[in-house]
Amino acid sequence: MTLLIILALLVAGVILFMQTPQFGRKPTGERLKKIELSPNYKDGQFQNLRHTPDLAEGVSMSNVLWKFFFGKSKRSKPKAALPSQKTDLLHLDPKENIIVWFGHSSYFIQVDGKTILVDPVFSGSASPISFTTKAFAGADVYSADDFPKIDFLFISHDHWDHLDYETVMKLKGKVSKIITGLGTGEHFERWGFDMNSVIERDWYETVEMGESFSVHVTPGRHFAGRTFKRNTAIWASFVLKTPTQNLFLGGDSGYDSHFKAIGDKYGPFDVAILECGQYNESWKYIHMMPEETVKAAQELKAKKLMPVHWAKFALALHDWDEPIIRVSEEAKKQNIPLITPMIGQKVNFEKEETFAEWWKGLE
Repeated sequence: MTLLIILALLVAGVILFMQTPQFGRKPTGERLKKIELSPNYKDGQFQNLRHTPDLAEGVSMSNVLWKFFFGKSKRSKPKAALPSQKTDLLHLDPKENIIVWFGHSSYFIQVDGKTILVDPVFSGSASPISFTTKAFAGADVYSADDFPKIDFLFISHDHWDHLDYETVMKLKGKVSKIITGLGTGEHFERWGFDMNSVIERDWYETVEMGESFSVHVTPGRHFAGRTFKRNTAIWASFVLKTPTQNLFLGGDSGYDSHFKAIGDKYGPFDVAILECGQYNESWKYIHMMPEETVKAAQELKAKKLMPVHWAKFALALHDWDEPIIRVSEEAKKQNIPLITPMIGQKVNFEKEETFAEWWKGLE
C-alpha cells in the first residue's frame, strides 16, 4: 500500500510539474482550426513530407535508452572549458554583415541593418529539469543582457534545445517580431507575448517584412513537442532574403529530398546554416549524418556552409568533436567552403575568411 501511495504521489507530482508555464500549451481555438486545414496535418498531428520513423528499422526504444545512459562515448563532453570569444553585440557597426554563433543552434545575424536571433538557448540547460542536459563549460558565455534590440527572432521548432523558456522570457522586451512555424505561437501566447508580434506560418508560406526583407518558411524532416504529445506544432527551416543576401536557416532535419526542392526554388544561397551533430544511425531519419550535411548544402546550392547543432549539449552518443571533424573532411572532399568560428567569434560572412581548427587538440 505504501508503495502505491508513493507511486501515486510521484505521478501527481509529474502531472503538476508539466502544468508549469515552461511546457507551453497545445494549440486550441482558432489556431487549432487553422492547423487542421494545413495540408501537412493529418491524423491529429503534423506529418513529414515522407514517412519518417522516430527510430530506424529494427531499433527499439529500450535499446536506445540503454545506450544513451550506458553507451555514450567517454568523450561525449569536453574535459575542459571550450575556448570562446565575447563579441560586444551592443556596439556593432550597423553596416557590418555578420554572424555570431553561440554553440548548438543559437546564432545572431546582423545583415543590411537588421538584427536577427535564431533558436537562442542561454539558460545553461536544454531540459525542463535545469540540472540535466547541461551546456558544456565555455559554451554559455552569453546571456540575454548581451543582446541589442532584436528585429526578428526565429524559432525553428519547440524542442527544449531550440525554444528555451527562460531565454525568451528574458528577451521579451527586446524582440520586435517572432517568426516561427504554425502552432508554436500557442506557447508564446501562454507566456504573455504580444501576439501582434508573433508570426506563424506553414511550409511554403511567405512573410514580407518590409525594406526588401522576406522569409519563406520551408520544410524540415524532424518532429516537435515539449511534452509526451508530439507534433501539435510544425518544425521548420527558413529562407531569409535580404536586400543583399540569400540565407538558409536550417533548423533540425534529417536528410531528404526537400533540400534539393528548396535549392531549386529559392537558391542559390550565400550561406546555408545546417545541423551536423547529435546524430546516430538509430535515429537517422530525423538528424543528418555530417556527410549528409555537406550533400544538403550542395543541393541547396550554397556558396558557404556553416555547420551547427554541436559544441554545447551532449544529445547523442558520439564524441563531442566528431561532427565537426567529419563535416570538415567531407567539405574538403566536395570543395565546399566552411564557416567554423569559435563560439562567440564575429564572422563577416561576405568576406573570405580562414578559420582556425580550434577544436583540435582538445579532449
